[in-house]
Amino acid sequence: MRKVAIQGGLGAYHGIAAENFFGEEVEIVPCVTFRDIFRAIKKDPNIIGIMAIENTIAGSLLSNYELLKENKLPIAGEFKQRISHCLAALPGKSVHDIKEIQSHPIALMQCTEFLDTLPGIKIVEHEDTALAARDVAEQNLQTTAAICSVRAAEIYGLNILARGIETNKHNFTRFLIFGNRWIVDEIQKDEVINKSSIVFTLPHSEGSLSKVLSVLSFYGISLTKIQSLPIIGREWEYQFYVDLTYSDIERYHQSLDAIRPLISELKTLGEYPEGRQSEL
Repeated sequence: MRKVAIQGGLGAYHGIAAENFFGEEVEIVPCVTFRDIFRAIKKDPNIIGIMAIENTIAGSLLSNYELLKENKLPIAGEFKQRISHCLAALPGKSVHDIKEIQSHPIALMQCTEFLDTLPGIKIVEHEDTALAARDVAEQNLQTTAAICSVRAAEIYGLNILARGIETNKHNFTRFLIFGNRWIVDEIQKDEVINKSSIVFTLPHSEGSLSKVLSVLSFYGISLTKIQSLPIIGREWEYQFYVDLTYSDIERYHQSLDAIRPLISELKTLGEYPEGRQSEL
């Protein structure tokens, strides 16, 4: 059984995505923060990490790009997990008993239309959706409900008051799976590598980014995402986190060689199969 470190508790969407990616039961290693995932892998090199990198509604988790770059653990793959929230409370409780709702701020944001139908209820931000459900159960919070996954509600024995309460039913989070090199090689065995995540910096000169993009286009490389972040201590200079897809990995490697003279730094965060997506 694979050991997978996640941010959050049992029943968190990170754990659900891990099970869907591997297609089997996994041993979840709960972590408080995303940085703790990397600490867990350092402590036990056989642990695999999974981390949210972007959401179709909330956008990118910019700090997680930096964590990947800092810790130098290659990406093994990706999975796009459908996010569907429920409202859960102690057994025997109804919506009329609820005076407070707790959840992660992003989950709360994703359920604004539903929450607008519950005027007068206090909305409280929590560090994690699953841990909010755990707190309701373990602290016997009689008038508090959690917004969480159905899995979390079941794990902690809560009564589901409403399902599918997210505003946008096409709500997906993209997760990256990463680990030490030998584990990545094992995960990717017999897989077709057709996607990469890279980060590079550019000189502060006119047209520098467009030149790089033109070269990638010439080599038939598709750019599926680009995210810029300022470089601390270097005013008006940026690093660019880019996702690329391709059908010919040799042409992809040639394209990287071709852009090297145009950029200041280049780091490959991972080369991996383009990810599957869970069902709606």
